[in-house]
Amino acid sequence: MLATAATRWCGEVDRVVVHSPDKDMAQLYGCPKIVGYDRRKRAFIDRDAVVRRFGVPPQSIPDYLGLVGDASDGFPGVPGWGAKSASVMLAEYRHIEGIPLETSLWKPQVRGAERLVTTLRAHMADALLFRFLAVLRRDVPLPEKGAAELAWTGVPRASFEDFCERWGFDSLAARPKLWR
Repeated sequence: MLATAATRWCGEVDRVVVHSPDKDMAQLYGCPKIVGYDRRKRAFIDRDAVVRRFGVPPQSIPDYLGLVGDASDGFPGVPGWGAKSASVMLAEYRHIEGIPLETSLWKPQVRGAERLVTTLRAHMADALLFRFLAVLRRDVPLPEKGAAELAWTGVPRASFEDFCERWGFDSLAARPKLWR
């Protein structure tokens, strides 16, 4: 839903900032108006930052995750394929199915190429499945509201305070900065 909203309404705003550490979100940052924000590093993540971090452009992130895996999403990856081998091959071939299944056709030289080809052949279906699962959907049905109508209007005070009192969340009750 986040990807759908970001891409649908990015034309209505100066910039969409995605506050999520999830690696999947990096595929959104190919659009100049959509960036991520890393709270720990206090830095924005754009297309160039994705390439610096992963070695591939945003459109290749699902392929990267299909090869390398993503523990937070339960993707195991292809055995033997790490960040380095995946980024080198995807920088050249962009997508999993573009990687030749014969090492003699590989343009970049990669250490352990024969082993990588063997495991890719054996796990191609899994790699493509996990790539499919990593692709952010941009066609989720959303309300026909514009971006301005979806702006955060604050915490509903009465129900939030009742919830905090019921469950003993005294310190949480003091956190909201904006009340609806």
